[in-house]
Amino acid sequence: MAPRHTPTILQRRFGTELRRLREAAGMTAPEAAGLLGTDRTVISNVEAGRFGISEERLRRLGSIYECGDPDLLDALAGLTGGRRTGWWEEYRGKIPPGFLDVSALERYAVRLRTVQTAHLPGLFHTEDHARAVFQLFLPALPRLEVELRVAHRLARQSVIMEDHPTPYTGVIHEAAIRMQLGGRDAARIQLMHLLDTSERANVTLQVIPFAVGGFPLLGDSSVLYAEAPNHHLDTVQMDSPTGAVFIDSPTQLANFRTRLDLVEKVALTPTKSRDFIHSVVREL
Repeated sequence: MAPRHTPTILQRRFGTELRRLREAAGMTAPEAAGLLGTDRTVISNVEAGRFGISEERLRRLGSIYECGDPDLLDALAGLTGGRRTGWWEEYRGKIPPGFLDVSALERYAVRLRTVQTAHLPGLFHTEDHARAVFQLFLPALPRLEVELRVAHRLARQSVIMEDHPTPYTGVIHEAAIRMQLGGRDAARIQLMHLLDTSERANVTLQVIPFAVGGFPLLGDSSVLYAEAPNHHLDTVQMDSPTGAVFIDSPTQLANFRTRLDLVEKVALTPTKSRDFIHSVVREL
Protein backbone atom coordinates (compact mmCIF):
# COMPACT_ATOMS: atom_id res chain seq x y z
CA MET A 1 0.00 0.00 0.00
CA ALA A 2 1.48 3.34 -1.03
CA PRO A 3 1.53 5.89 1.81
CA ARG A 4 -0.49 9.10 1.56
CA HIS A 5 1.76 12.11 1.21
CA THR A 6 -0.82 14.56 2.55
CA PRO A 7 -3.43 12.88 4.77
CA THR A 8 -6.74 14.73 5.01
CA ILE A 9 -8.12 16.01 8.31
CA LEU A 10 -10.54 13.05 8.52
CA GLN A 11 -7.72 10.58 7.92
CA ARG A 12 -5.65 12.26 10.62
CA ARG A 13 -8.58 12.27 13.05
CA PHE A 14 -9.13 8.55 12.37
CA GLY A 15 -5.50 7.80 13.17
CA THR A 16 -5.40 10.03 16.23
CA GLU A 17 -8.40 8.31 17.78
CA LEU A 18 -6.92 4.85 17.13
CA ARG A 19 -3.71 5.98 18.84
CA ARG A 20 -5.71 7.20 21.85
CA LEU A 21 -7.52 3.87 22.07
CA ARG A 22 -4.20 2.01 21.95
CA GLU A 23 -2.65 4.23 24.61
CA ALA A 24 -5.75 3.90 26.83
CA ALA A 25 -5.29 0.13 26.57
CA GLY A 26 -1.68 0.54 27.77
CA MET A 27 -0.35 -1.09 24.62
CA THR A 28 2.67 -0.24 22.48
CA ALA A 29 2.54 -0.10 18.67
CA PRO A 30 4.66 -3.29 18.34
CA GLU A 31 2.35 -5.12 20.77
CA ALA A 32 -0.74 -4.04 18.83
CA ALA A 33 0.87 -5.02 15.54
CA GLY A 34 1.72 -8.47 16.89
CA LEU A 35 -1.85 -9.12 17.99
CA LEU A 36 -3.18 -7.82 14.66
CA GLY A 37 -0.68 -9.97 12.76
CA THR A 38 1.07 -7.15 10.97
CA ASP A 39 4.21 -5.02 11.09
CA ARG A 40 4.57 -2.25 13.70
CA THR A 41 5.09 0.29 10.92
CA VAL A 42 1.53 -0.38 9.76
CA ILE A 43 0.19 0.71 13.14
CA SER A 44 2.38 3.81 13.12
CA ASN A 45 1.37 4.76 9.59
CA VAL A 46 -2.33 4.23 10.28
CA GLU A 47 -2.13 6.38 13.40
CA ALA A 48 -0.39 9.12 11.40
CA GLY A 49 -3.10 9.00 8.72
CA ARG A 50 -0.63 7.80 6.09
CA PHE A 51 -2.31 4.40 5.63
CA GLY A 52 -5.95 3.37 5.68
CA ILE A 53 -7.34 0.09 7.00
CA SER A 54 -10.46 -1.93 6.32
CA GLU A 55 -13.48 -1.88 8.59
CA GLU A 56 -12.72 -5.50 9.52
CA ARG A 57 -9.23 -4.60 10.74
CA LEU A 58 -10.59 -1.54 12.54
CA ARG A 59 -13.04 -3.67 14.50
CA ARG A 60 -10.30 -6.19 15.28
CA LEU A 61 -8.23 -3.36 16.71
CA GLY A 62 -11.27 -2.21 18.69
CA SER A 63 -11.46 -5.69 20.22
CA ILE A 64 -7.71 -5.78 20.87
CA TYR A 65 -7.92 -2.40 22.62
CA GLU A 66 -11.05 -3.49 24.53
CA CYS A 67 -12.95 -0.44 23.32
CA GLY A 68 -16.23 -0.30 25.21
CA ASP A 69 -17.81 2.35 22.99
CA PRO A 70 -19.55 0.67 20.03
CA ASP A 71 -20.81 4.07 18.81
CA LEU A 72 -17.22 5.27 18.51
CA LEU A 73 -16.25 2.18 16.52
CA ASP A 74 -19.24 2.73 14.23
CA ALA A 75 -18.21 6.35 13.71
CA LEU A 76 -14.64 5.28 12.95
CA ALA A 77 -15.94 2.64 10.56
CA GLY A 78 -17.57 5.45 8.60
CA LEU A 79 -14.08 6.82 7.96
CA THR A 80 -12.53 3.61 6.63
CA GLY A 81 -12.04 2.68 3.00
CA GLY A 82 -9.29 5.11 2.00
CA ARG A 83 -9.79 8.74 1.11
CA ARG A 84 -13.36 9.90 1.58
CA THR A 85 -14.39 11.30 -1.77
CA GLY A 86 -16.56 14.35 -2.06
CA TRP A 87 -17.28 17.24 -4.38
CA TRP A 88 -14.29 19.12 -2.93
CA GLU A 89 -11.84 16.63 -4.43
CA GLU A 90 -12.11 18.40 -7.79
CA TYR A 91 -10.32 21.33 -6.15
CA ARG A 92 -7.40 19.27 -4.79
CA GLY A 93 -4.11 20.73 -5.97
CA LYS A 94 -5.86 23.93 -7.06
CA ILE A 95 -6.55 25.61 -3.72
CA PRO A 96 -4.93 25.10 -0.28
CA PRO A 97 -5.72 21.70 1.29
CA GLY A 98 -7.00 23.38 4.44
CA PHE A 99 -10.01 24.63 2.48
CA LEU A 100 -10.80 21.06 1.44
CA ASP A 101 -10.40 19.80 4.99
CA VAL A 102 -13.00 22.32 6.17
CA SER A 103 -15.38 21.05 3.48
CA ALA A 104 -14.84 17.45 4.63
CA LEU A 105 -15.42 18.37 8.28
CA GLU A 106 -18.65 20.15 7.39
CA ARG A 107 -19.88 17.19 5.35
CA TYR A 108 -19.03 14.64 8.07
CA ALA A 109 -20.48 16.71 10.93
CA VAL A 110 -23.89 16.10 12.45
CA ARG A 111 -24.01 19.67 13.75
CA LEU A 112 -22.02 22.84 13.07
CA ARG A 113 -21.38 25.72 15.45
CA THR A 114 -19.44 28.86 14.55
CA VAL A 115 -18.39 32.18 16.03
CA GLN A 116 -17.27 34.96 13.66
CA THR A 117 -15.94 38.30 14.88
CA ALA A 118 -14.34 39.74 11.72
CA HIS A 119 -16.05 38.03 8.77
CA LEU A 120 -19.47 36.61 7.99
CA PRO A 121 -19.63 32.79 8.01
CA GLY A 122 -18.36 31.32 4.74
CA LEU A 123 -21.45 29.12 4.42
CA PHE A 124 -23.54 32.27 3.83
CA HIS A 125 -21.35 34.23 1.43
CA THR A 126 -22.75 35.59 -1.80
CA GLU A 127 -20.51 35.36 -4.84
CA ASP A 128 -19.59 39.06 -4.73
CA HIS A 129 -18.88 38.97 -1.01
CA ALA A 130 -16.67 35.88 -1.30
CA ARG A 131 -14.77 37.43 -4.18
CA ALA A 132 -14.19 40.62 -2.18
CA VAL A 133 -12.82 38.53 0.72
CA PHE A 134 -10.28 36.72 -1.45
CA GLN A 135 -9.24 39.91 -3.21
CA LEU A 136 -8.00 41.20 0.15
CA PHE A 137 -5.19 38.62 0.28
CA LEU A 138 -1.57 39.79 0.20
CA PRO A 139 0.29 39.04 -1.92
CA ALA A 140 -2.63 39.22 -4.31
CA LEU A 141 -3.97 35.89 -5.53
CA PRO A 142 -4.02 35.15 -9.28
CA ARG A 143 -7.45 35.79 -10.79
CA LEU A 144 -7.97 32.08 -11.53
CA GLU A 145 -7.27 31.08 -7.94
CA VAL A 146 -9.67 33.74 -6.67
CA GLU A 147 -12.41 32.31 -8.89
CA LEU A 148 -11.61 28.75 -7.79
CA ARG A 149 -11.82 29.75 -4.14
CA VAL A 150 -15.10 31.57 -4.75
CA ALA A 151 -16.59 28.55 -6.51
CA HIS A 152 -15.44 26.25 -3.71
CA ARG A 153 -16.89 28.54 -1.04
CA LEU A 154 -20.27 28.67 -2.76
CA ALA A 155 -20.32 24.88 -3.17
CA ARG A 156 -19.80 24.45 0.59
CA GLN A 157 -23.27 25.85 1.19
CA SER A 158 -24.82 22.55 0.11
CA VAL A 159 -24.48 21.17 3.66
CA ILE A 160 -27.08 23.62 4.98
CA MET A 161 -29.18 23.96 1.81
CA GLU A 162 -29.77 20.36 0.71
CA ASP A 163 -32.85 18.18 1.36
CA HIS A 164 -31.40 16.79 4.61
CA PRO A 165 -29.31 19.74 5.81
CA THR A 166 -26.90 19.80 8.71
CA PRO A 167 -28.11 21.75 11.78
CA TYR A 168 -26.14 24.98 12.10
CA THR A 169 -25.80 27.56 14.88
CA GLY A 170 -23.73 30.65 14.14
CA VAL A 171 -22.85 33.68 16.25
CA ILE A 172 -21.74 36.82 14.37
CA HIS A 173 -20.31 39.98 15.89
CA GLU A 174 -21.70 43.34 14.85
CA ALA A 175 -18.28 44.28 13.42
CA ALA A 176 -18.56 41.53 10.81
CA ILE A 177 -22.12 42.53 9.94
CA ARG A 178 -21.19 46.17 9.36
CA MET A 179 -18.15 45.38 7.20
CA GLN A 180 -19.01 46.66 3.70
CA LEU A 181 -16.89 44.31 1.61
CA GLY A 182 -17.40 44.94 -2.09
CA GLY A 183 -19.23 48.24 -1.46
CA ARG A 184 -22.61 49.27 -0.05
CA ASP A 185 -24.73 47.53 -2.69
CA ALA A 186 -22.85 44.25 -2.32
CA ALA A 187 -23.07 44.54 1.47
CA ARG A 188 -26.84 45.07 1.31
CA ILE A 189 -27.33 42.05 -0.95
CA GLN A 190 -25.10 39.95 1.32
CA LEU A 191 -27.06 40.85 4.45
CA MET A 192 -30.38 40.16 2.72
CA HIS A 193 -29.04 36.73 1.73
CA LEU A 194 -27.99 36.19 5.35
CA LEU A 195 -31.50 37.06 6.49
CA ASP A 196 -33.14 34.77 3.94
CA THR A 197 -30.94 31.84 4.95
CA SER A 198 -31.54 32.47 8.66
CA GLU A 199 -35.19 31.57 8.11
CA ARG A 200 -34.30 27.96 7.31
CA ALA A 201 -35.42 25.47 9.96
CA ASN A 202 -31.90 24.04 10.38
CA VAL A 203 -30.19 27.44 10.73
CA THR A 204 -29.88 29.50 13.92
CA LEU A 205 -28.11 32.85 13.60
CA GLN A 206 -27.36 35.11 16.55
CA VAL A 207 -25.74 38.55 16.68
CA ILE A 208 -23.47 39.99 19.36
CA PRO A 209 -23.82 43.78 19.25
CA PHE A 210 -21.04 46.14 20.29
CA ALA A 211 -23.06 46.97 23.42
CA VAL A 212 -22.39 43.52 24.87
CA GLY A 213 -18.73 44.38 25.39
CA GLY A 214 -16.35 41.50 26.02
CA PHE A 215 -17.25 37.83 25.65
CA PRO A 216 -15.48 34.45 25.36
CA LEU A 217 -13.70 33.90 22.00
CA LEU A 218 -13.56 37.66 21.37
CA GLY A 219 -9.94 37.39 20.33
CA ASP A 220 -10.61 34.60 17.81
CA SER A 221 -11.79 35.89 14.43
CA SER A 222 -13.23 32.56 13.26
CA VAL A 223 -14.11 29.37 15.15
CA LEU A 224 -15.82 26.31 13.67
CA TYR A 225 -16.89 23.47 15.96
CA ALA A 226 -17.79 20.39 13.92
CA GLU A 227 -19.73 17.85 15.95
CA ALA A 228 -19.04 14.33 14.67
CA PRO A 229 -21.33 11.27 14.86
CA ASN A 230 -19.41 10.42 18.05
CA HIS A 231 -18.21 13.23 20.31
CA HIS A 232 -14.71 11.71 20.51
CA LEU A 233 -14.27 12.68 16.84
CA ASP A 234 -15.36 16.33 17.22
CA THR A 235 -12.96 18.86 15.71
CA VAL A 236 -12.42 22.60 16.05
CA GLN A 237 -11.10 24.58 13.10
CA MET A 238 -9.72 28.10 13.48
CA ASP A 239 -8.27 30.53 10.95
CA SER A 240 -4.72 31.78 11.28
CA PRO A 241 -2.42 33.94 9.10
CA THR A 242 -0.72 30.74 7.90
CA GLY A 243 -3.88 28.74 7.17
CA ALA A 244 -6.40 26.51 8.91
CA VAL A 245 -5.63 25.19 12.38
CA PHE A 246 -7.36 22.02 13.62
CA ILE A 247 -7.82 21.10 17.29
CA ASP A 248 -8.90 17.71 18.62
CA SER A 249 -7.56 17.49 22.18
CA PRO A 250 -10.41 16.28 24.44
CA THR A 251 -9.58 18.94 27.04
CA GLN A 252 -9.55 21.73 24.47
CA LEU A 253 -12.75 20.48 22.83
CA ALA A 254 -14.52 20.58 26.20
CA ASN A 255 -13.19 24.10 26.74
CA PHE A 256 -14.49 25.23 23.35
CA ARG A 257 -17.92 23.72 24.03
CA THR A 258 -18.13 25.67 27.28
CA ARG A 259 -17.08 28.91 25.62
CA LEU A 260 -19.49 28.42 22.72
CA ASP A 261 -22.33 27.87 25.19
CA LEU A 262 -21.43 31.12 26.95
CA VAL A 263 -21.18 33.08 23.69
CA GLU A 264 -24.59 31.86 22.54
CA LYS A 265 -26.10 32.90 25.88
CA VAL A 266 -24.84 36.52 25.66
CA ALA A 267 -25.83 36.90 21.98
CA LEU A 268 -29.21 38.25 20.89
CA THR A 269 -31.99 35.74 20.28
CA PRO A 270 -32.49 34.66 16.64
CA THR A 271 -35.55 36.92 16.30
CA LYS A 272 -33.79 39.96 17.78
CA SER A 273 -30.74 39.14 15.67
CA ARG A 274 -32.79 39.28 12.46
CA ASP A 275 -34.28 42.59 13.61
CA PHE A 276 -30.77 43.88 14.24
CA ILE A 277 -29.55 42.84 10.78
CA HIS A 278 -32.64 44.46 9.20
CA SER A 279 -31.72 47.71 10.96
CA VAL A 280 -28.21 47.58 9.50
CA VAL A 281 -29.64 46.93 6.02
CA ARG A 282 -31.85 50.03 6.32
CA GLU A 283 -28.74 52.11 7.05
CA LEU A 284 -27.03 51.04 3.82
